[in-house]
Amino acid sequence: MSWLIPLASFAVCWLVLRQLLRSTRLPMDHPNARSLHATPTPRVGGLGIIAGITLSALGLAAFGLLDSGLLAALLGMLALAAVSVLDDVRNLSVRVRFGVHFLVALGCLLAFGVHGWLLIPGVLAVVWMTNLYNFMDGSDGLAGGMASIGFGALALAAWLAHAPGLALLCAAIAAAALAFLRFNFPPARLFMGDAGSIPLGFLAAVLGMLGTRDQIWAWHFPLLVFSPFIVDASVTLLRRALRGEKIWHAHREHYYQRLVRMGWQHRTTALAEYAVMVGSSGMALISLFTPAAVGLLIALAWVAVLLVTMGWIDRRWRKFEHAAQPRVT
Repeated sequence: MSWLIPLASFAVCWLVLRQLLRSTRLPMDHPNARSLHATPTPRVGGLGIIAGITLSALGLAAFGLLDSGLLAALLGMLALAAVSVLDDVRNLSVRVRFGVHFLVALGCLLAFGVHGWLLIPGVLAVVWMTNLYNFMDGSDGLAGGMASIGFGALALAAWLAHAPGLALLCAAIAAAALAFLRFNFPPARLFMGDAGSIPLGFLAAVLGMLGTRDQIWAWHFPLLVFSPFIVDASVTLLRRALRGEKIWHAHREHYYQRLVRMGWQHRTTALAEYAVMVGSSGMALISLFTPAAVGLLIALAWVAVLLVTMGWIDRRWRKFEHAAQPRVT
């Protein structure tokens, strides 16, 4: 009966969001320099996702599948969700938000038993992935669909490795994201907001590390699964940093944002990104059945494919910008 856990996660998320949408007083996401939408939209989707995942934790505990590692990840998720909601209400400073992100990442990795020189790069990686997911939540249907596919791949890999607790938690996360997608697929009726994207990025990082620690998969497996998000955000923000720009400021330079700005519909962009995510997840699952060196080569080859695709978008973008420049007569 443990399969009811992801089903319950889906149902709770869907019911919470349906009820929230009946309210006339919701925090709104108003268009800004980063936005691709033109009208204010409720940003409460994360509350439904967190509710679904939290219920799944109770189910795991009831079946005796909530071990210390999963508990640490879930507590970190709840702490980050609470801070994100507070930020929506009080508008916390960047320093405070990032300080909490670092503390939560540090506490979770210590709970995992990570010590010594691995702790610093580990914390940095978790904080980066935590915020990366937020950066990539900027187009209708994108982050929700990618979460459903990505955590679904982690769930399948954990199930194949006979790790039912991790498998069911990942499946519950994927199910909650899928329920949210019911309201967010273009045209979106609501957005995920930081209360959803920040915890999802954190869970992608720490559950990937937990599976590596427990030898469920190789270290490159979760990186390959989420590589479309990781590569897009990393390349985009590295370019901004090299230009001396403040990377935490709002912008519209991610590759998915460029596609929309060049005229792609949100629905077309989301479906294209889903196809790329399915490809990444498929390659990652294939790598599970190969020697470690071959799996790493598969990961590197797929990243090369992503970089080539991004190069194609760069060329199209330069032509688009050139055509949009006013002609001087």
